[in-house]
Amino acid sequence: MLIYLLLIFGLVAPSFAQDDDILTDDLGNVTDAFQESFFEALKQKGIQNYEKALEALESAMSAAGSVSDQRAVVYYEMAKNYIALKQYESAENALIESDSYLSGRKDVQELLYEVYHKTQDYEKAIPVVEKLIGFDPVYKEDLANLYVLTARFDEAIALINELDQTVGRNAKRDELRKRVISITGDVSSEITRLEGITTSDTATEQDYLELIYRYSTEGDTDKAQEAANMLLARFPESELVHLALYKFALRDGDQQKAVASMQRVLAADAIDASSKYKVLADFMDFVSDNPNYENALDEAITTFSSSVNSSALWQQLGDYFLSQDKREKALAFYQKGVSANNTDYNLLKNTLLLQIDAESYQEAFDLSETALEIYPAQSLLYLLQGVSLMGLDKADAAIAVLEEGVDYVIDDPALEKDFYDQLSKAYNQKGNASKAAEYAKKAQDLGTP
Repeated sequence: MLIYLLLIFGLVAPSFAQDDDILTDDLGNVTDAFQESFFEALKQKGIQNYEKALEALESAMSAAGSVSDQRAVVYYEMAKNYIALKQYESAENALIESDSYLSGRKDVQELLYEVYHKTQDYEKAIPVVEKLIGFDPVYKEDLANLYVLTARFDEAIALINELDQTVGRNAKRDELRKRVISITGDVSSEITRLEGITTSDTATEQDYLELIYRYSTEGDTDKAQEAANMLLARFPESELVHLALYKFALRDGDQQKAVASMQRVLAADAIDASSKYKVLADFMDFVSDNPNYENALDEAITTFSSSVNSSALWQQLGDYFLSQDKREKALAFYQKGVSANNTDYNLLKNTLLLQIDAESYQEAFDLSETALEIYPAQSLLYLLQGVSLMGLDKADAAIAVLEEGVDYVIDDPALEKDFYDQLSKAYNQKGNASKAAEYAKKAQDLGTP
């Protein structure tokens, strides 16, 4: 009978049954009434009939009498059903009762931690997690987070520091540390800690980068630059340090160093695309004021774009070269952008305008067809298609498109005037002078916007 009951526990509470000490416990005589009620509870729980399961467990409790181990197991199973019913207070009470009969069980503490987590009762969760650490030190990560959630920031930082030293840093803990610092504003203590680390032989690249960041947020750019130089001396192959070095070089007016660092960033595998976009924007601003470095920018763009096919990147580059009135380059990048994403209206519009400006009428017509499939009520697209058709000497098709498109113009006299101007040109192209004059008059009546 004892072995049979242990098999039941193995089914309903694996972690409970797998512990060595429970396997050696003598649960005493298990009555038929206990066994029958307990099995019924398992069956009802299995079909998610939690109320019926609890009724059966009440019967099992009565059958258990004063046998502590059996009562502990029944209370534990009750807690599971209460949790399923989201009756967390009852679940908490049941687990406390279970622990009172058979204390120190890991699975009971884990389930109690789950209850407190669901109810966000972090104060109560702390002593439970402290007990769980005795079973598995990995729970120290949870304890650090609970310290933050309960505003015990000094204890949180102390535990984070301990874990960093004993098991190494991880991204989750780094974010937790940053969260504490952002709440407390105690940057000076963090700087002191990092300064101590970076003077040791165990300092990592990330330690230096964090120190640079902290100095920078405090406005101490000289110390930030000093830390960056220390990092480069210690880790000469570092790519991430150039995210800081190019800014320091620009500040100091060392253009060659700035350009070299920006190029290094844009070619770096270790640096994310978002950071590269920001550097590229700074690079383009720099070249706007220093056009003699345009070739260096072109090389950097080629390097960066070889690994990125993003419409946002192509549009950013197109916008830049358009602002420099370098329309051919702008068009090349806009067309790449459209190839990567043909649903961006502004990108489509800018590409069409430059294609028409470059007299690439067939390309403009083809693209306008695509654009109108996506945006069939955008009047400007009809206007641009009409212009492209006139460029292809297809006056009749242009007239049909322009007459259709003008119907979509709403409260925009300037755009309406453009339609009439183009219709006038289309009828002239066709040789219909009277119609051309009619539309010219309509355009004139709208006046100068």
